[in-house]
Amino acid sequence: MTITLKELADFCGARLEGGDELAVIHSAADITAAESGQVTQLTNSRYAHHLKNSTASACIIGENFPVTDVPENVALLICTDPELSFIKAVELLHPERSYLPGIAPQAVLEANITLGNATYIGPYAIIGEQTQIGDNSEILAGAYIGKNVKIGKNCRIYPYAVIYDDVEIGDNVIIHSGAIIGADGFGYKFRNGQHVKVPQVGNVVIGNNVEIGANTCVDRGALGSTVIGAGSKIDNLVQIGHNNKIGQGVIMCGLTGVSGSCNIEDYAILAGSSGVADHVTIGRGAVIMARSGVAGNVAAGSQMFGSPAKDKKTAYKEQIALSKLPDLLKTVKLLEEKIKQLEQQLPSAE
Repeated sequence: MTITLKELADFCGARLEGGDELAVIHSAADITAAESGQVTQLTNSRYAHHLKNSTASACIIGENFPVTDVPENVALLICTDPELSFIKAVELLHPERSYLPGIAPQAVLEANITLGNATYIGPYAIIGEQTQIGDNSEILAGAYIGKNVKIGKNCRIYPYAVIYDDVEIGDNVIIHSGAIIGADGFGYKFRNGQHVKVPQVGNVVIGNNVEIGANTCVDRGALGSTVIGAGSKIDNLVQIGHNNKIGQGVIMCGLTGVSGSCNIEDYAILAGSSGVADHVTIGRGAVIMARSGVAGNVAAGSQMFGSPAKDKKTAYKEQIALSKLPDLLKTVKLLEEKIKQLEQQLPSAE
C-alpha cells in the first residue's frame, strides 16, 4: 500500500516536521535499513547515530526526543507515543492477507455445523460435527477443528493448527500453525509396575483477544477446563499443562513450560525457557525471568530469577558471589600454605 507523508502523519496522529508532505511512503523498515519511500522509528538513543546517514523518507519520534544532524530527506513525525504510532503505520502499510468469504471445495464439513456471516473455510480444512464458527472468522488450509467446538467472531486459525473436541474460543483469537489445543493432559498413576492413564475428559476455554504461537500445546483439563484469560499472549513452543488457569493479559515467552493445575494470575510474565512446577500460583504482575525454575508460589509483583527461582536481587547477589569463588579458593589455598609454613617454624612440643 502507498500513502502520502501528510496522510501518514494524520493517520498516526503525528506532527509533521520537514520533508515533502506529498512524498509517497510505501513501506516501513528498521532505522538501520530504511530507504527512500520508507518510514522508520527512533525510540532509543542508542540508535540515534543511524539517523544521521539515513536515506529514509520519514522517522517517527516522540515529543522532546533529542535528535541532531537530521538529513534533509528525513521528515520527522513527532507524536506522544511513537511505538504505538509506528505499529499503526506498519499495520496500514503492510495489511494482513485477507480471504474472501466462502468454503473451499476441498474442505470437509461434517453434520450440524453453524457458520456465521462472512466466514472463510480453506482447502482441506476439516470441521467436526456440531461445531460453531462466528462471523468473519477464518479457518485456513489444512486446519483441523474437532467436534462440538465453539469459535467466536473475527478469529483466524492458521494452517495445520489442531483444535480438539469441545474447545471454546472467544472473539478475535489468533492460533498459529502447528498449535495443538485440547490434547490430553499428562496424567498417570503407577500401579503394579505400569503407568495407568488418567482419563482426560475436560476441555480448553480461551478468552477474547488471545494469540497462541506456532507449535504451542495447551492440554485439556482432566475433568474441568484449562483456561486462557482474555488478552493473554502465548509465544511459540510453549507447553501449558492440564487444568491451568491463566489470567488476563499474561505473557508467556517461547519454550516456557507450565505443569498441571497452576494458577497464573493477571499480567504475569513468564520469560523464555522458564519452567513452573505443578500446583503453583504465580501472583498478579509477577515476572519470572528467563530460564528460571519455579517450584513454589510467587507473590504478586515479584521478580524471580534462577533455578530454583529466588527474588531477583538475592539471585543476582549469589551469582556475583559465585563468580568470585575461584579467586576465593586461591586465597584459601595460599593461607593454608602459610599456616603450614608457620606450623613448621614452631618449636617442637618435646
